[in-house]
Amino acid sequence: MSILINKNTRVIVQGITGKEGTFHTKQMLEYGTNIVAGITPGKGGLLYTGTKEHQFEKEIPVYNKVIEAVDATHADTSIIFVPAPNAPNAIIEAIDAGISLIVVITEGIPVKDTVKIYDYAKSNKVLLIGPNSPGIITPGESKVGIMPAYIHTPGRIGIVSRSGTLTYEAVFQLTGLNIGQSTCVGIGGDPVTGMRLIDVIKLFNEDTDTDGIVIIGEIGGNMEEESAEYIKEYVKKPVIGYIAGYSAPSEKRMGHAGAIILGSKGSAQEKEKALSRAGVTIVKNPTMFGETIRNLINKI
Repeated sequence: MSILINKNTRVIVQGITGKEGTFHTKQMLEYGTNIVAGITPGKGGLLYTGTKEHQFEKEIPVYNKVIEAVDATHADTSIIFVPAPNAPNAIIEAIDAGISLIVVITEGIPVKDTVKIYDYAKSNKVLLIGPNSPGIITPGESKVGIMPAYIHTPGRIGIVSRSGTLTYEAVFQLTGLNIGQSTCVGIGGDPVTGMRLIDVIKLFNEDTDTDGIVIIGEIGGNMEEESAEYIKEYVKKPVIGYIAGYSAPSEKRMGHAGAIILGSKGSAQEKEKALSRAGVTIVKNPTMFGETIRNLINKI
């Protein structure tokens, strides 16, 4: 079992004929992702096989509109590679077409637009990952994102993260210790995201095939604090947490757009305290992801 995506997930790629869309469509196809269509306005009717440098293993039908692709293919998931100026409209189009899960890779979308998109997705009961997300992978089944697939292996540890590169580090360590992952979700590093840490933690908590959870947070916002309240009340599975940005100065943005401490709010210290009070095992150094999870699993 997995959360959000599996081998049966039917994926469309919005922005498929662009440079990034083409490159990552090839990577997803090679992993086994069930990509059923692409969207590029003005190129409807094209059977796209990539470029000379990045040729696909099969023809992907391209449509002008998402609704046309959904009607023809019964797609349920979309991944967005549309540039920031047009990405909000692309996301809204996917919501209106009945797509149930949208993964937004695009970065640089203005916060005011993200807030509107978030509200619209929520009112339509659509799950939104991102913006500025590396995506989702259920190892051995489906990859809807840009992560390096080869480091993942099927297993029973769920990972949810605000940082793409730290997710890869955690996965690499787990795989090196023969500890597989059920699903890995990068929610994105913007100030406003669709699904929050708590939303993914709830899914992992309900998943009978996820035995432990890794949370990778960072400074800024209150996602970790609200997650801690839920974990304390409902989660019995072992959870480890790491907060990036421990030495970050106040009022200065570090890395992601959402990684900023405002006054005494959003610091790594406060987030660690909240998670620790909830029973989460705190990792102080990211080099200890794998060993910490292995030790916790051995105690189950």
